Order: sequence, then structure tokens, then C-alpha cells
Amino acid sequence: MIMLTIKSESERVTRELGAKFAKILKPGMTVLLHGDLGTGKTVFTRGICEALGAANCKSPSFTLINEYKANNNLIIAHADLYRLNTQAEVDALGLDDYIDAPDCVLIAEWPERNNFWPSKNLIKIYFAALSESQREIKFDSDLNLDKILNSN
Repeated sequence: MIMLTIKSESERVTRELGAKFAKILKPGMTVLLHGDLGTGKTVFTRGICEALGAANCKSPSFTLINEYKANNNLIIAHADLYRLNTQAEVDALGLDDYIDAPDCVLIAEWPERNNFWPSKNLIKIYFAALSESQREIKFDSDLNLDKILNSN
């Protein structure tokens, strides 16, 4: 695995980082977003959605899963597992329908609530607040993301 750490100075920069990250997404990928409340997970996802032509990305905290139709008929499934307490509750969401789907990318917040994630096509991203506006974002992936994420 290749670990890449990037510091974001603002919500705008985090959203722009999500837009850059969107360039590497392909159907069948699963992206796990780790981090406390308010560290930028949904802002990052909003950047992904906007870059892929999917508007109105909102936090799925209460709906648990939001689906967005992006360019080229790609489906972005954005799940938030924060409110789930048991593996049975997670299983009832039907995440398996999204994992490895030929037309879908699954982005999951609070992935530690699920015991079973695929071992391939998986990218883990860790968000941490360094201050009120500054974030540290660590990418753990088999892909070399440095050129894409550190480009202007």
C-alpha cells in the first residue's frame, strides 16, 4: 500500500481535492472515508460528485445511502454508517449490491461499522482536524495518487 498525506487549508481545498481524486475512480471501486464528525468526509465527497457531474450531494446521515447519477451513467453510492450499531443493521443496507458493481463506485463514511470490505479495488482515506479549518487527509491505496492529487 502507498500512503500519501495532504494538508487542506479550507473546505474549498478539501472539495477541490475530492474533484482531483474523482479522476481515478472507476466502476467497482470502494472508497472508505475514516474520520471524526466534521473532518471533511462529506465535503470531499461533494467534490467528487461535482467533478463527475452529479449535483446536490448531501450527507446521507439520515438516509444512510444516497445515490447520484454521474457522467457516463456511473452511479455514486454514498453511504454513512455512523448511526448503525450492529453488523445486522449494516447488512440490511445491502452494501453488497454496490461493491464491485459494474456501474457503481461506493463511498462509505464510518466504515469501521462494517466488518466486511472487499480486498480489491479498495481505497482508504483518513481525515483528521488539525485546527478549525485545516485538515490532514491520508490516502492508503495500491495506486500512486501523488501526481493526480498534488497537481494544480
